[in-house]
Amino acid sequence: MSASEKAKAKVEQAKGAVKKEAGRAAGNEQATAEGQNDKTKGSLRDAKEKVKDAFRH
Repeated sequence: MSASEKAKAKVEQAKGAVKKEAGRAAGNEQATAEGQNDKTKGSLRDAKEKVKDAFRH
């Protein structure tokens, strides 16, 4: 897994988690949904890189 893609995935997951919780705390459903979306995108990016690594070896 390229280090930059792995870092992007982790940052996206963390950003999403923070945004989701901030939205939940503020009662903002849109921010909560956007945070979940960002977190999911980070997880998918991470999974994509793991699949790419599996086929390289």
